[in-house]
Amino acid sequence: MNIRNLISAAILILGSLSAAAQSDRPGDIAKSIILGLEYEINAGINIGGASPLPLPAEIREINSYSPHLNLSIGTTVTKWFDDNGGKWGIASGFRFETKGMETDATVKNYGMTIIQDGKEMTGKWTGRVRTKYHTQQLSIPITAVYRINNRWKVNFGPYLAYAFSNEFDGHVYDGYLREGDPTGNKVSFEGDARATYDFGDELRKFQWGVQAGGSWRVFNRLSVNADLTWGLNDIFNKSFKTVTFHMYPIYLNMGFSYVF
Repeated sequence: MNIRNLISAAILILGSLSAAAQSDRPGDIAKSIILGLEYEINAGINIGGASPLPLPAEIREINSYSPHLNLSIGTTVTKWFDDNGGKWGIASGFRFETKGMETDATVKNYGMTIIQDGKEMTGKWTGRVRTKYHTQQLSIPITAVYRINNRWKVNFGPYLAYAFSNEFDGHVYDGYLREGDPTGNKVSFEGDARATYDFGDELRKFQWGVQAGGSWRVFNRLSVNADLTWGLNDIFNKSFKTVTFHMYPIYLNMGFSYVF
């Protein structure tokens, strides 16, 4: 599923939600719970990025950051422990989503493998780095749900994700590379000179983390949601040693749900 398909699906879902919400009147629609099950269709956007925690000494300054347009669509099924709609339940489902960002940073002795004129060089980079990260994933959250009242509910639990498309690339400029280690041969890039890099093949396919969030029932069938997802494993494969610190995907998902 590419970004164009995600955008089209999100627009269709949000349009349906808006039409349904406008047609709702108090008491028109009974609570959609059959045998303690509640079904939702979700659509939203992800805002965040992949970041080291804490910020390492190699990164001296973040000069710019762009979160990109990261869409998500999916479904959620909640099993309430009381068939008549209890306080506690467990929810699961799936989300097709994109996560990404673009950053420009000033770094010192930053692990890097660059390509210049077809030649690959590895060492420690000091200067500016522009990075683009983009992934398309299928995510499966499994969360405990607590219903505060008829309008509010909160959730917390783990999630699993599989990435079927990964990108992590960019270029370096306005600085120099010390080949091998910080005392190695110096290769300078000044003015308009730059070199590219691509670590996309080093990104993990499987990720996991935790999710926490809440939902507010605006109308009988329409809810607004906010969920924070925090990845707990490095986005890079364990065997990848060029970047010397771990990076974790941290995103806030905000959107809407249509409740059946």
